[in-house]
Amino acid sequence: MSALSTRTKLVGATIGAFLCGLVFASGLDLTRFGYAQSRTGASAQVATIPASAPPASVAALNGSFVDLAERLTPAVVSIEALRENRRAQGQRETPRGVPRGFEEFFEQFGDPRQRQQPNQASGSGFIVSRDGYILTNNHVVAEFDQVNVTLTDRRSFTAKVVGRDPTTDVAVLKIEGGNLPVAPLGNDANVRIGEWVLAIGNPLGLDFTVTAGIVSAKGRGSLDLPGISGADGYGITDMIQTDAAINPGNSGGPLVNIRGEVIGINAAIASNTGLYSGYGFAIPITLAKTVMDDILKHGRVRRAVLGVQIGEVNAATARRAKLPEISGVLVTNFPENVDSPARRAGIELGDVIVSADGKKADHVATLQRIIRNFEPGQTVSLEIVRNGERKTVQVRLAEAPSPTQQVAREAEATSPREGVIYDRLGITVEPITDTWAREYEVPNEHRGLRVKDVSVTGTGRGAFSQYDIIEAVLYPGPRKSIRTVDDLSEVIQRLRPGDVLSLLVYNVRARGTRVVDVELGGR
Repeated sequence: MSALSTRTKLVGATIGAFLCGLVFASGLDLTRFGYAQSRTGASAQVATIPASAPPASVAALNGSFVDLAERLTPAVVSIEALRENRRAQGQRETPRGVPRGFEEFFEQFGDPRQRQQPNQASGSGFIVSRDGYILTNNHVVAEFDQVNVTLTDRRSFTAKVVGRDPTTDVAVLKIEGGNLPVAPLGNDANVRIGEWVLAIGNPLGLDFTVTAGIVSAKGRGSLDLPGISGADGYGITDMIQTDAAINPGNSGGPLVNIRGEVIGINAAIASNTGLYSGYGFAIPITLAKTVMDDILKHGRVRRAVLGVQIGEVNAATARRAKLPEISGVLVTNFPENVDSPARRAGIELGDVIVSADGKKADHVATLQRIIRNFEPGQTVSLEIVRNGERKTVQVRLAEAPSPTQQVAREAEATSPREGVIYDRLGITVEPITDTWAREYEVPNEHRGLRVKDVSVTGTGRGAFSQYDIIEAVLYPGPRKSIRTVDDLSEVIQRLRPGDVLSLLVYNVRARGTRVVDVELGGR
């Protein structure tokens, strides 16, 4: 090969490599094709990427949120509840000589039970009629002397508390006005898990705040939620759960669907800190409307009840009742000192209600929703299953008694005596001593075996607590009262691993009994 040919090829390869390198560097943004330009001064030219328009569905959703906020916020009110300064019984006055302004500081070191009671609370509500009726929470206005209401246009009113219901945590207020903005009421029965909702209220003093989220769950219980009664057995177990941010001050405000209809009253949060942790709960609006209608028509809430305490069916209960699926409502107790319509109709402890008024009752919330449509004195048809046998009973509904406050002891459950361990149940039990019975005020009819300990790995985990007393065996029958360790041992020895044992259990904190179904473990 000639030297000229070799030189030509070398030059060509060099030029090709240079061009490839230039293209590669441009791809890495190490250099750019085009004109050299200054990156300083007013004449600097910066390449920009035009913003793309959001998808039509996203833009429509955004517009819906904006429209809802603008349309509904005027119907939401800020509530301030006030009362005269009151001191708890037996509270000492601040000693003489304490500088003015330091009284509250001094009281912090006194007995907490003797400190001055709170004299102000705030919350939310919403107008439901042109002439000024307002829905809110009972705990926002209960036991206060004066309730002030402020609208978004800064008009203020002194509201009258027309009526309130501690059991459902609903209260009705009235302000004097005309042609007021109104929040339309929807139907929470049509609410689906996953649909968008807005919460409007006055959290943490931030008036008329709007937050968005979805319906996270339905049919949540309220026994462990603050401000909502449940100790009398008539608490709500049909709450709407949402992840829309709800904080103190949101109580009483509306939970609104994407159509602009109120589907619930924001009432509580599940949090260890008292602030939003992702879980908020609202009272179904159909329940709140029923309460409001009763208050306006009768001056009180007339709630139709079966006269039973109920719980969800678990796998063990379904096996014992020979149900084709884990569904239904378990009859766990009858209220004490009350003439129960259900008991009169022939319902027994441990029965499973599978339908009411011809409609499937698969959960406690479902049954409560069905019974809510009836009035006291009306008759409802129930289909029950008793250990595999189906029956139909007619129950004439009674009116729920007025709420009563029950105080449960919070003392630690202790006893110096050793207990008897039942590995097959995962619990340790012992007879109740007279001292323990007096300390926890255990009625004689509930004296049985105290649950001293619950194994974290046993079959009884989640079914029993250290405040429980086993007082009877319901299944396998016949019913047998439990007073000694031998009474319980005799029943357990007859059963095989996997068999279901149905027990009547009394809880000293709740002051009530319930049915517990549990499968036995291996020997």
